[in-house]
Amino acid sequence: MSENNKILFLTSDNEEIEFTVLEQTTLNGSNYLLVVCDEEDDDEESQALILKEVLVDNEDVVYDIVEDDVELDAVSSVFAELLEDYDIV
Repeated sequence: MSENNKILFLTSDNEEIEFTVLEQTTLNGSNYLLVVCDEEDDDEESQALILKEVLVDNEDVVYDIVEDDVELDAVSSVFAELLEDYDIV
C-alpha cells in the first residue's frame, strides 16, 4: 500500500484529524488499517492506531479503534510481519 493514502476522521467534537494509512490487512474476515496521525510533532515518535472496519446498517463503513487485547495482539503480529521496517509494540 502506498504511504500517500490519507483518511480523515471526525472526532465527537467535530474536529477533523488526518491519518496516513501505512498498511491494511484482513484477518478472520475483518478488514484492518494501520494508521499514524499526520499532526504529530516531528520530534516525537508517531503513535500508530489499528482500526477495524465495521459495517453499519449494511451500507456505511466506519472504522473503530481496536481495543480488545487479544484482537489487538493478533492484528499487531500481522502488521509487524508486513512492515518489518516499523517498530510495532
